[in-house]
Amino acid sequence: MRALSLAVTLCLILVPEARAEDPVLTAQTLIQGQIEAFLHNDAEAAYSFAAPGIKALFPDKDIFFAMVKKSYQPVYHPGNYAFGKSRAIDNGAVVYQEMLITGTDDKDWTAIYQILRQPDGSYKIGSVQVLPNTTSKGI
Repeated sequence: MRALSLAVTLCLILVPEARAEDPVLTAQTLIQGQIEAFLHNDAEAAYSFAAPGIKALFPDKDIFFAMVKKSYQPVYHPGNYAFGKSRAIDNGAVVYQEMLITGTDDKDWTAIYQILRQPDGSYKIGSVQVLPNTTSKGI
């Protein structure tokens, strides 16, 4: 029992460190978090994942949320989705992550996320491009 407790504790300590060292995994976790916020209609949480450039364009969480709801419906409320190809450049300063989406209307979409490392070392979503009816062609 003690060995199991020790193993669980070590996993809980080491997994966040491994995640922080892998920019692609960090980007995927970030995207997943924002999608969960959208699915729960949590504008404040969804807005917290946006990079400063996005926040400059949409200086209020409610304006940002309304824009996403109107213009990025496949990302706002996806049916099914899975991460596709990814690419980290400049030693992980920028991560491009493909996400394959089947919308709630059964249409297929590809979203390309640009994730940017911030001066404090955290990552934020810099942009999302949504393409209709596409198959993965890589990044």
